[in-house]
Amino acid sequence: MKNKKIGIFDSGIGGLSILIELLKILPNEDYLFYEDSINNPYGEKSEEELFDITSNIVDYLISNDCKIIVIACNTATTSCMKKLREKYKEIIFVGTVPAIKVAYDNNYKDTILLATPYTIKSTRVEELIHDYKNNDQNIYLVSGKNLANLIDNNDQESINTLLKEILLHYKEKADSIVLGCTHYPLIADNIKNILPNCEILDGSVGVAKEVLHQLELNNIKNNSITRGNIIIKNTKSDELVTRSYEILEDMLK
Repeated sequence: MKNKKIGIFDSGIGGLSILIELLKILPNEDYLFYEDSINNPYGEKSEEELFDITSNIVDYLISNDCKIIVIACNTATTSCMKKLREKYKEIIFVGTVPAIKVAYDNNYKDTILLATPYTIKSTRVEELIHDYKNNDQNIYLVSGKNLANLIDNNDQESINTLLKEILLHYKEKADSIVLGCTHYPLIADNIKNILPNCEILDGSVGVAKEVLHQLELNNIKNNSITRGNIIIKNTKSDELVTRSYEILEDMLK
């Protein structure tokens, strides 16, 4: 068990933002990252479609010796994680939720939550806001629309156009922005260009720490001193796999 892989899946390349944080604290683990770009964006799928899609991915990851599975997607986490835990009782799942608690714990007054349309409307986001928001704090819910797909396609011109359209209005009023989709940290510089005075918050570090906690709790952490292997599979194209390895290499410098 200790030599098995950590499985990660997302609706595209966005899960790289979590993988990079995992590599910082668990460099000796083996990883299998499943990028489901062909079904991107998940936010436009029904719950039934998403459960079928994610179940097939989990089957694939289990068949490839994954000991723990990270759902590196806010939409899939909010929609499917509970049902996946019920279906695969022997598998440890770690999900992803927007870092709303981080914003409130650090006393930011005017926070943007940038997320997919599905996540923005989800019950889970309502619960997070209800649980952590103070009366003197504001949160602005902003839909990223097709942003994840544009990031997968590396369409920088369209990314910048869309970001200006949805974020420029908040330039003078917001002090922080929660990136509620794992794709969005990959364009943090683009966001910073539009909102230079906003602190960028994402939950990737917290997810990585929870994976470490679960590995130790279940005594399945790989304590080898040898650096682990990283396998990336993309359902759409080998070119996206090549790009993902290049992004990883650049982010690890």
